[in-house]
Amino acid sequence: MNSATKVGAYALGLAVVFGGAAGIGKAAGPVGGTAEMASHEGGGGHGSGGHGSGGGTAAAPHAPGGLQVSEDGYTLTPRSTTVAPGEKTDFRFTINGPDGKPVTGFKLLHGKRVHLIIAQRDLSGFQHLHPTEIGGGVWTVPVELPEPGVYRFFTDVQPDGAPRQLTLGTDIFAPGDLRSTPLPEPERVAKVDGYEVELTGGLTPGRSTELTLTVSKDGRPVTDLEPYLEAYGHLVALRQGDLAYLHVHPDGEPGDGETKPGPGITFFAEAPSSGAYRLYLDFKHGGKVRTAEFTVHAGAAGVPAEEPVQGHDDQPHTH
Repeated sequence: MNSATKVGAYALGLAVVFGGAAGIGKAAGPVGGTAEMASHEGGGGHGSGGHGSGGGTAAAPHAPGGLQVSEDGYTLTPRSTTVAPGEKTDFRFTINGPDGKPVTGFKLLHGKRVHLIIAQRDLSGFQHLHPTEIGGGVWTVPVELPEPGVYRFFTDVQPDGAPRQLTLGTDIFAPGDLRSTPLPEPERVAKVDGYEVELTGGLTPGRSTELTLTVSKDGRPVTDLEPYLEAYGHLVALRQGDLAYLHVHPDGEPGDGETKPGPGITFFAEAPSSGAYRLYLDFKHGGKVRTAEFTVHAGAAGVPAEEPVQGHDDQPHTH
């Protein structure tokens, strides 16, 4: 079996496991629980509701974000599903509407019309990119996948006329020998490029909880974080296994007269089920965006327990 076939065989296995959720546009419930994924809705502003208010004659919950390539008639359509590993590639895609044609009008979400999030199926290789439209609803972005494997590509979009924000996902294959990276053990402190980021708080299945990430450098708190995507931090969480997608922004925003530019960035998040999650914090300082990563277990041991936060359990701060 050649190396490309090895990744192909792995992809076939994924199709068997996750095919009911990906690619067919039907709702799929969260793994290991019944709580809904707190995700995107409305105009992309902080504090919008999750996906629980969607229609349907039986008022069925929406699937967790990122598990479907199609939702509400909109489909993520890559021009190619194969990218050579280790090479910069011009990745192109469209978001096709209910009429089957590429959508050309999108609402701004945190300053961008389209966000592209990439992670390997083992939760390594995280990237957050912002494509450029080249005309006719075709989007392009330089992509380099570091090694062979199966990658999940997510788009955060809200097409004009769509009632809510959508997170669509599809698998992209980088041919070669597949070498999965074990999920790192939970740690309270992540180090990146000379910075330390400390995580306070945790995830509780089906309940909104507070997460605070505190940034320091050379042992000193960073108090001059720079706005990035209309906030002082940007947080994505992916569930191990199916890569269900949870995406939140901080409590407060630059210029609101209350939110300080560090060292702490506070988020409110709701995990849809128990299990392991990988958290990715993007923050900007010194003109550069860096990503700090954490492993967090919801509903299980693995990260030292924190005192419960009062007053927010019934008000999820997600979008």
